[in-house]
Amino acid sequence: MLVVRSIVFNVLFYLNLCTLLLLASPTLIMPQRAILWMAKTWGRTSLWLLRVVCDLKVEFRGLEKITPGPLIIAAKHQSMWETFVLVTLFDHPTFIIKRELMWIPFFGWFTWKGGMIPVKRGAGASALAEMAANAGIEIRRGRQLIIFPEGTRRAPGAEPRYRYGVTHLYAEVGVPCIPVALNSGLYWRRRSFLRLPGTVRVEFLDPIPPGLDKDAFLARLQSDIETATARLITEGEREIKRDPVIAPRERAI
Repeated sequence: MLVVRSIVFNVLFYLNLCTLLLLASPTLIMPQRAILWMAKTWGRTSLWLLRVVCDLKVEFRGLEKITPGPLIIAAKHQSMWETFVLVTLFDHPTFIIKRELMWIPFFGWFTWKGGMIPVKRGAGASALAEMAANAGIEIRRGRQLIIFPEGTRRAPGAEPRYRYGVTHLYAEVGVPCIPVALNSGLYWRRRSFLRLPGTVRVEFLDPIPPGLDKDAFLARLQSDIETATARLITEGEREIKRDPVIAPRERAI
């Protein structure tokens, strides 16, 4: 049943994405918030599909810590799940993304229209300066900048590898940073089509005020996210072990 549910979900997930991309075509000539509304629709419908088809729910903690106006949202990145869910929680969000995503037909056009901020990996200081300049423009428009500090997905429990980009961004734009911990990788795993039932837990932590020393900021950010993520992973692992369908499969892996 787990395999069947996962196959059904994946088919519906990508059909939904393709359908919404087609329906979103007119937003390329409409105000920016129109394409962001479509992105949020993708996130909400995908969450609905996960709940109905896979029995995978979500629990958000600490939503009251999200304040109005410009913010940096620095989130743990374990799966594709958070890329379409986090956008649903903010008024006027934008992502820091790798530049290559903007080259994808249709999808890339929408990231450009949505005001996503591209980063040229491997370009060093010039890439960081360009990212910060573009981020500053969006911050002055009151937007929320979502960034994955490790730059790529990391499996639950993997050694953290925080990059300098989030530190540079924090120092340049001068707004609070909200760390985000999660355990999505337990249920939506890298290089696997299986979507496990359970509850993805996302926790918004205490905001880090602007103005800290760069080293102090990075140390606090990593400590806050990793400590909370470890706790959420433990909660998720206990849930999985209690599931009579999933637990035998987990022991066999």
